[in-house]
Amino acid sequence: DIPVGDIEETIPDFHNTPQRYNRLMEVVAETPLDRLQTAEKDLEFVRSREGMVSKLIDLRDAGIIPERVTHNDTKINNVMIDAETDEAVCVIDLDTVMPGLSLYDFGDMVRTAVSPSAEDEPDLSKVVVRMPIFEALAKGYLDGCDCLCDAEIENLAFSGKLIALEIGMRFLTDHLLGDVYFKTSRKNQNLDRARTQFQLVQELENCEPQMEAFVHRLAKARRKTYCA
Repeated sequence: DIPVGDIEETIPDFHNTPQRYNRLMEVVAETPLDRLQTAEKDLEFVRSREGMVSKLIDLRDAGIIPERVTHNDTKINNVMIDAETDEAVCVIDLDTVMPGLSLYDFGDMVRTAVSPSAEDEPDLSKVVVRMPIFEALAKGYLDGCDCLCDAEIENLAFSGKLIALEIGMRFLTDHLLGDVYFKTSRKNQNLDRARTQFQLVQELENCEPQMEAFVHRLAKARRKTYCA
């Protein structure tokens, strides 16, 4: 209930997916050919999904999705869980709280929770979507956010794959730059991280109709009061 205008943007363009895409393409243009060859198929994957990167920002700019005060880094490990009761105690890492979109928060929760694989898992067959986890996230989010508008609810299923693509692009950009941002402990770790995210994008795309149907049933059953 804090007015968005009272909160400053601590990290400009943190979830600006089109900007992340453009930055990757700039790095590609400057990267030696031998290093580019390690990521040829990964770049093809990203380019084939260029059309989706601006969807949420376009909806925001058109006034269809409202800007809200959001956490913006809703990894599951940013929630402290009581070891004895399994109850959530608090949310941490509040330095990223700033104006954003609800779908950034929900999308990052989906990205970090639905797959059991490690973020740098080289065996991509282990990257899967656990629908019961998605369903629990959707149910909990809709129960807690009773002001979501139609467009926000309609894009809950989409948001996970967008944030997975965005983070994958960041990992791939860092790999091409020589691992200058994300810490690594082995060769090609950021490339493996990118590929894990891209595989998750693919898996989420495969499950998207099922996820959309579930969200629709949830929203209908709860008779949500949508904002304008």
